[in-house]
Amino acid sequence: MLIGVPREIKVHEYRVGLTPASVREVVAHGHEVIVERDAGRGIGAGDDDYRRAGARIEDDAAALYAAAELIVKVKEPQPAERVRLGAGQVLFAYLHLAPDPQQASDLLASGVTAIAYETVSDVDGGLPLLAPMSEVAGRMSVQAGAHCLEKEAGGRGLLLGGVPGVEPARVVILGGGVVGSNAALIALGIGAAVTIVDRSVAVLRRLGDRFGPQLHTLHASTDAIEAAVLDADLVIGAVLVPGGAAPKLVTRDMVRRMRPGAVVVDVAIDQGGCFETSRPTTHADPIFIVDEIVHYCVANMPGAVARTSTLALNAATLPCVLALADKGWRQALRDDPHLARGLNICAGRVMHPGVAEALGVEPGNAHDLAAVPPMSP
Repeated sequence: MLIGVPREIKVHEYRVGLTPASVREVVAHGHEVIVERDAGRGIGAGDDDYRRAGARIEDDAAALYAAAELIVKVKEPQPAERVRLGAGQVLFAYLHLAPDPQQASDLLASGVTAIAYETVSDVDGGLPLLAPMSEVAGRMSVQAGAHCLEKEAGGRGLLLGGVPGVEPARVVILGGGVVGSNAALIALGIGAAVTIVDRSVAVLRRLGDRFGPQLHTLHASTDAIEAAVLDADLVIGAVLVPGGAAPKLVTRDMVRRMRPGAVVVDVAIDQGGCFETSRPTTHADPIFIVDEIVHYCVANMPGAVARTSTLALNAATLPCVLALADKGWRQALRDDPHLARGLNICAGRVMHPGVAEALGVEPGNAHDLAAVPPMSP
């Protein structure tokens, strides 16, 4: 199979779909790989590194998209990339279609088969291709929040961990999954006063066992969320509905009543965000202020630590890339029901039930693949 790895063009996105080491593995399986020039620069991987791994370097992105059967990238295709996708191609990337109907419409019209990292599952019900970036984003959320609390950024002028004789900042984390637990790890390590809010008592119990009495936990209810948010200096949105839009847990009225200079970091912004006042931002212009509350809503947070993120991501995605390339996407999905959960768009239909519900359309049957035309050889 001919696999294409384009250079990411989203603002300040420095990750890359395949590392040279991953390319070497793919080539060893008998496949061809074309990599767009300078695609790996953001992780310190030069074109010669890819050539030594067996890839061919392509100067022209349009030519890469035209030739490749399987496109492996990181972030969702931007408008300029979506027009280059066509029937018979497979796209494997983060898509986050639920809050992005225009992207969904463009992909449906293109005829591409789109498999999303964020909805591939595992035997434990987890999201193994999302988890590495959730770990990174959770840890980064505390760094970002700490900076936003500084006066220069519009914050309250607080040091997260305080100092002897001065109390630490109060951090509230909405959601106790991978993002939330990693945010708690860093915030507690800094010395902040940390509370996690989650609707699952089992999750709260696990977090309590892991972190001990240093971590405060609250069962999610409207009253509990409101009380915690109004008392917080930093609120981190870490909720996730696989494939679906994030619930709006914090209303505009709650934000208005928070302490002036408090900070919200909405890690759920890829799925629409869990604060009513959130809107996506970029690394180039990461924050905005609403009612004196600093909002950090960067939609590709892990892109700022591109090398760490790419290495972690490739460790998770490479087995899937090899399965798709070795077997073809149909057989790979038939053989692995967890990989099949990644199928978001196929033959002009939205296949994932959660994505379809968020977009207000009827889902196709993800297991009825026989009628889909095969990829060109």
